[in-house]
Amino acid sequence: MTKPIFPAVTPPTVLRRPWSDTRHGIIREDDLAWLRADNWQDVFRDPTLLDPAIRTHLEAETAYQTAMMAETAALRETLFKEMRGRIKEDDQSVPMKDGPFAYGSSYVLGGEQPRYFRTPRDGGEQVILLDGDKEAADRAYFHLGGVDHSPDHNSLLWGYDDKGSEFYALRVRKIDDGQDLDEVVPDTGGEGVWTAGSDGFFYTRLDANHRPSRVFHHAIGTPSETDRLIFEEEDPGFFVGVGGTRDNKWIMISIHDHETSEYRIFPADDASAEPKLVAARETGMQYDLEEGGDVFFILTNADGAKDFKIMEAPVANPIRENWRELVPHEPGRLILSIESFRDFLVWLERKDGLPRIVVRERASGEEHRIAFDEEAYSLGLGGSLEYDTDTIRFSYSSMTTPSQLFDYNMRTRERTLLKTQEVPSGHNPDDYVTRRLMAPAPDGELVPVSLLYHRDTKLDGSAPCLLYGYGSYGITIPASFNTNCLSLVERGFVYAIAHIRGGKDKGYAWYENGKRAAKQNTFTDFIAAAKHLVAESYTSHDRIVAQGGSAGGMLMGAIANLAPDAFGGIIAEVPFVDVLSTMLDDTLPLTPPEWPEWGNPIASEADYKAIAAYSPYDNVGAHPYPPILAVAGLTDPRVTYWEPAKWVARLRDHSTSDNPVLFRINMDAGHAGASGRFSRLEEIAYSYAFALKVTGKDATRG
Repeated sequence: MTKPIFPAVTPPTVLRRPWSDTRHGIIREDDLAWLRADNWQDVFRDPTLLDPAIRTHLEAETAYQTAMMAETAALRETLFKEMRGRIKEDDQSVPMKDGPFAYGSSYVLGGEQPRYFRTPRDGGEQVILLDGDKEAADRAYFHLGGVDHSPDHNSLLWGYDDKGSEFYALRVRKIDDGQDLDEVVPDTGGEGVWTAGSDGFFYTRLDANHRPSRVFHHAIGTPSETDRLIFEEEDPGFFVGVGGTRDNKWIMISIHDHETSEYRIFPADDASAEPKLVAARETGMQYDLEEGGDVFFILTNADGAKDFKIMEAPVANPIRENWRELVPHEPGRLILSIESFRDFLVWLERKDGLPRIVVRERASGEEHRIAFDEEAYSLGLGGSLEYDTDTIRFSYSSMTTPSQLFDYNMRTRERTLLKTQEVPSGHNPDDYVTRRLMAPAPDGELVPVSLLYHRDTKLDGSAPCLLYGYGSYGITIPASFNTNCLSLVERGFVYAIAHIRGGKDKGYAWYENGKRAAKQNTFTDFIAAAKHLVAESYTSHDRIVAQGGSAGGMLMGAIANLAPDAFGGIIAEVPFVDVLSTMLDDTLPLTPPEWPEWGNPIASEADYKAIAAYSPYDNVGAHPYPPILAVAGLTDPRVTYWEPAKWVARLRDHSTSDNPVLFRINMDAGHAGASGRFSRLEEIAYSYAFALKVTGKDATRG
């Protein structure tokens, strides 16, 4: 492959300041630690408060990457237009029925933000409840949180973030006149749940360190300063959330980290009730509650049910001692979620790497499954807003098949196709091929890899490849339809997803074997996927561009250190690369809740050494790094901007190649990148232009 040509631009230099830290008798030095703003909490709320020296450096990085990628401007514009052309701009959802109305969302031509509307239950005139474009006007950043109508259908509770820092304000809008009440509830997680009487709502409030630790009740017509504290979690390692049941009878407070959970419940019609504990937290035991009339259904891994089982308990006293097994544990069959209705219990499960929906008639116990035949596909359970119904909604797509939305009658087993994703610029599924490969890992495990490529692409090793991976928190990356990646596929790319350990693609054990002391499996699985693609002649190592974001960005940093020669380029988006420093800083928003995932290096020397062994920033060395693009947001509370800023500077210091390392930081956004559906496409176009550049492709297709 011809080596990509970048302009001869000198990268920014960065000031060094001595800094050291000693833990467990181990001294660690970091002369870039000063890039972490001491007032980071204030910066998240008001970016203008950033230290001028830090801002100057970030602006220098912006100038450098702008110059290095200047010649791709036309390509980026072409990619943007292509991706936008695949979006139905005036699209709308199929409204969901709830009582006398049906609720949905839509976009207008050119609109960046969604609009929320309702119609009479069986169709009719749309009434716009909330216009996201109108609310976002004149704001550099705007993201809508939850939008939820009240049980009496007279009010709308909605949240918004206008900084990218994920501190959401909540407001109440009266539907009859479209006016918001004067009261504003600040610093929330973005959603709330109504009381049964529609006279108030419950919500989580974030503390100064951006942790959702308290649940409050807000009574309509009162100032937020007088909101009543319902529950407070003292352990900073646990997140708190609040939700309601489909039948509007219960409020549920969930307390959880990444491996342990606990619930407290109280009636939705009694805001003064004391939350009642269901089952006390036990380290490693997880459970979720679902209403079921006279019972609660409980999805849990209790008693060694690694891939989860379903229990039930009486509503009157759902304590652990009263749990009774309903659907037993089946090793290798991972139950992902449950939903219940008056006559049916429904769950989404994954077996042999593929999802399926199971419907169980509550009275008889008879079960049947909804499944599909493609090698790799994605299935989503949409459920229903109503409890007393025979009809649920689900979605289906594959890497070649646009998303399809179905209503499904659980009693008659009839599927009704409601909508097929429209691709305005045209899409012929027969032009593409999707495959599922199994790549052998160093320890003999087989790593699933989902592929998409054009039918005309030559599979002789000459095709470039974008290989995507994540591999943390048990999150599974579905093999779903993605119109954006078609811009690469139509230029001869093989698009691949590596379903590596750390996700739950092959069951809960697949997750366990990719976390904490076993974290290295995540990285070696990804490298094994790359090697297998080469061995099977889908691509060559110098033509593979690896891509991952957040914890997947940590993956990018790790594989860059472990196997720089295995990749022709790396795209790390909001990359979690300074793992050791972050896990040692218990003031950061996610650090204590993340210890079950990564280990606690403050308390444990073994955890310290395990993290230090792979933390990308700490393991940058004298390696021939390929071209690397890092992308971040200034107000990101999840992966703070200073992690990629430090990583990029250290990579430049140590790399033995002359390949560039670029850092693109959005000074008006956070973890999710730019707000708005089209603004986000510009960021994707930038990353794709980088992938095309480093693999020697130009703007033409084929």
